[in-house]
Amino acid sequence: MNKKTSQKRVQRGFDKLLTELEKKDSFIHYQHEHENGTIHLGYLKTAVDPQKLEKYILPRVQEYIYNDLSELNGYIPFTKTELAENSDHIQDKLVKGFVFIYMPNVSPSYLLVPLPLDQKRQVSVPEVEFSVVGPKEAFVEDIDTNLNLIRKRLSIPELSVKKLKVGTITKTDVAVVSIDGIADEENVNTAVQRIKDVEIDQVIDSSYIQQTIADNKNSPFPQLLDTERPDRIAAILAEGKIAIFVDGSPHVLLGPTTLIEFFSAFEDYFLNWMTASAFRLIRLIAVFFSILITPLYVAVLTHHFEIIPQTLLTTIVHSRTQVPFPPVIEALILEFTIELLREAGARLPTKIGQTIGIVGGIVIGTAAVEAGLTSNVLLIIVALAALGSFTTPVYKMSNTIRLIRFPLIIVSHVYGLIGLTIAIAYIMVHLLRLTSLGRPFFAPVFPFRPKDFKDALIRLPFSVQQKRPYQVRPTKVKRPVAEETDK
Repeated sequence: MNKKTSQKRVQRGFDKLLTELEKKDSFIHYQHEHENGTIHLGYLKTAVDPQKLEKYILPRVQEYIYNDLSELNGYIPFTKTELAENSDHIQDKLVKGFVFIYMPNVSPSYLLVPLPLDQKRQVSVPEVEFSVVGPKEAFVEDIDTNLNLIRKRLSIPELSVKKLKVGTITKTDVAVVSIDGIADEENVNTAVQRIKDVEIDQVIDSSYIQQTIADNKNSPFPQLLDTERPDRIAAILAEGKIAIFVDGSPHVLLGPTTLIEFFSAFEDYFLNWMTASAFRLIRLIAVFFSILITPLYVAVLTHHFEIIPQTLLTTIVHSRTQVPFPPVIEALILEFTIELLREAGARLPTKIGQTIGIVGGIVIGTAAVEAGLTSNVLLIIVALAALGSFTTPVYKMSNTIRLIRFPLIIVSHVYGLIGLTIAIAYIMVHLLRLTSLGRPFFAPVFPFRPKDFKDALIRLPFSVQQKRPYQVRPTKVKRPVAEETDK
């Protein structure tokens, strides 16, 4: 009597599961008569690879001899199979590309076999962080492929991968990667705990994680570095930092990071140290120029024109004779026009976007000067400032530089050089207070660590960089370096 009651309970559970699954248009229910009773097989057509199903599962279900699901599981050439009874768990697995096999007369459990339909992009050349020399591989949207690209470069048992699930709806796989014995355990635990504490329904890209675990969520400055280059991840992991991989994102987060790292291209390490140092300094100078040159123009022409040399003042006055606007309106019009062209070029298809950016800039700039809406001197200044912002290797930091120019222009108009100085001091104080995973964001400038300057403003030879950056608190500070020998 108990056996019949148990069978009825199992049957009711199966009928309820089928009722729920049949509401989905893509659900397929297949039945096969076996000597031990009816075998039920179910899956979602849009989530399962049909070739693997027809080649590896159906022949074994129909032709092999077995008495229960355990024996059948021994014939199936797939790992990560599992037995389950919970209907909610079974439905979750079906959505992820599993097939269930059920023998109601033998067991209340369901055999779940993973047959996901893998449709992913192949590893290709980096698009955002392209380099002339060096490796030409970039991450893709599949987290397992991305982790494999790292394991290929760091084939060591100390490579640690801690996987988490984030998002109440998407249940996105997130992996925190570090090297045991080098990375500070406190940094790893901080990142893991912050990711666990994330309360969000969906995680579509690593940018979601970057924003939710940031030390200061109201800062315009990104506090984790994102990259699409596996070689950069491998090198920074060897320094003692950690990497955060997010399934579905071709960009990986790095931390703790510093402000100076956002202006260092990884191509610097493929060039001679003197050449790389020169390029890095050019980038830093270009960024300062991009931020300050337009506000300086507005401040000087509005409040301090007497400091301009007479010969230069004559040129500027002559260029502004037909301009009806004050310098601040003139600057804002041009800056806004540059941003419009940049956004239009970014949102349009590649070839059309390039045409809009080049032709639009020339036509609009020339027309604005001829119409007397702006001076040719300011047009040159704004164009150079835009070029300077393009030298930033990290796109998100480039956006920040574009953003902070506008309040600086307005402050310069109202208060002149004093206001500009106060605004810059405010930004510096903000940067001094920022942290990345609890570590100083403005290091090695503050706290001042002279030894970390070997790979900061300039890049010294590898033979000189005998210690890992102190800012990340590596467990193993000293590292082997290549000794330079004269031949």
